[in-house]
Formats: sequence, C-alpha cells, structure tokens
Amino acid sequence: MVALQAAPAGLQIFLKLENLQPVASFKLRPVGNAVLSRPPAALAPGIYTCSSGNSGVALAWMAQRLGIAATVIVLAQQTPQAKLARLQGLGARILPEPLARWWQTVETRGHPQVVGEYIDAVRDPAALAGNGTIALEILEQVPDVEAVLVPFGGGALACGIASALRALQPAVKVIACELDTAQPFSAALRAGQRVTTTSAPGFVNGVGFASLLPEMWPLSRDLIDGTLTVSLAEVAAAIRALAEGNKVIAEGAGAISVAAALAARHPFRRVCAVVSGGNLDPEVLTTILAGRVPA
Repeated sequence: MVALQAAPAGLQIFLKLENLQPVASFKLRPVGNAVLSRPPAALAPGIYTCSSGNSGVALAWMAQRLGIAATVIVLAQQTPQAKLARLQGLGARILPEPLARWWQTVETRGHPQVVGEYIDAVRDPAALAGNGTIALEILEQVPDVEAVLVPFGGGALACGIASALRALQPAVKVIACELDTAQPFSAALRAGQRVTTTSAPGFVNGVGFASLLPEMWPLSRDLIDGTLTVSLAEVAAAIRALAEGNKVIAEGAGAISVAAALAARHPFRRVCAVVSGGNLDPEVLTTILAGRVPA
C-alpha cells in the first residue's frame, strides 16, 4: 500500500495497487478462485469466459499454468490492443462477438460454439470471495481507513470487498465509482430497480455497461454505501497524477477510484482507492501525458 503523492492537503489517499498483479489487474483473484473451486474433471475440456479484457487475461493465465485450453469471448472492435496482445501471448483462443451476442453469453453463461467450463467472474460466489481478499489486505495495512473507493463495472469487485468489510469492520464505507457518462448502478439507485441506460465510457474499458445483471442489483443495493461519479477528464487527470507522482500506470477503469478520491466530493479524509488494473494502451497513455483527454 502506498500513498498518492498528488493528494490535496488534509486528504490521505492510499492506493491498493491491483495493477501490480501478474496479469496487471485484480481479476486474478476472482477468476483464480472460481477456477480452482471447480473439480479437475470439469476443467479438463478447457475454460472460457466473456471479457472486455482483464478477466480473459486472468483466465488465460490460469489455463496456461493448469495446462488446459482457454477461450475468451471479447467485444468485437472494442477490446484494447494491449489486452488482445496479452491474450495472444498467453495462448488463448480469442472469439470476437458483437455486443448483443456477447451480453447474451454473459447472461446465459454459455456459448454454442465453445466447449468447456464457463467461468463467471461476476456472479460466482467463489469469484466474489476472491475479491473479498482485497478487503482483508486493506484492513491489515490501513486499519483506520474510513472508506474504500472502488471502480464499478459489473459490481463484483465492490460487492466482494463490501461483503468482507461488513463482517470485519462494518464502519468502513464502500463507495462505488462510476463515470458520469456511464453509470448503471447510480441510475438503478435513483430508480429503485435495475434500468437500462445509455453508456458512453469513452477511452475507459470494462465499466459502464447499459444495465446490471439481475443477480448483482440486490447485492449492490444492499452492500454498497453510496456512489461517486467522475468525468472522463477527471479520470485522465488521475492517470496522469499516478504516472507522474507515483510512477504507476493505471488503465481508465482502474483510475476511476483515484479520480473520485481526488475530486473530494465526499466527507472522508482517509480513504483507500482500489486501482483495479493497469492494461493501458501506450497510445492512450501518451495522449494523457500530453495533457489531452483521449477520444
């Protein structure tokens, strides 16, 4: 755990650097736990998942070490090149699909063209438990933290962390961080139910889906203490602050929590921001370091 060098006076921002995992994201925790919870016979034909990048990289990493096949169903023309390159390097089969077919596979947890065990990195209880290990480490290193700020994609990261904190330190708040242009959880809270929203996440991948999965709405509603929204410009500024001040590379989704902490539109003075991933295309980083917001 390190402190953010660019934190405003009077505000302590600690960084939980999940971008330093072997796959450069937190996804090794939920995917790894979900895979290892399966009996060996179920894994023998291979494993597969739907992913905007990071879950797929974690799946391929696990498959390589277990000596089994891996297939990753990605969003056609939307998955960053940095993540596609990692998948190829790990030997995964990559299956591009349009959003509608990709989302259908997520919902049904199956694809007619893929043989193997589907690994759900969002709804699987073992995946949620894997995410909960982050909370254990935060409490060990910053026991007097007031709030944990978490990027919100499908909700599994925030819910896994919140579930562990409720059991161990219920006074610590868990805040979901979203983009102001892509906020399915905030919209659901306002409506009191799951809704379908428009989403324009820009250069930020892995967050801002149009709706929550049915299983994740009650969990998110009951476990998460609130939301903070930030702009794409604020996320770009957070990425730049991390790179220049801490020499840390975060992808857009991973820096949402840091952007929310820096914006200080919250009452907390001692927070932990989960930097959930670091798989950022070099071209995007170059644009941000030049002081521009990527298209």
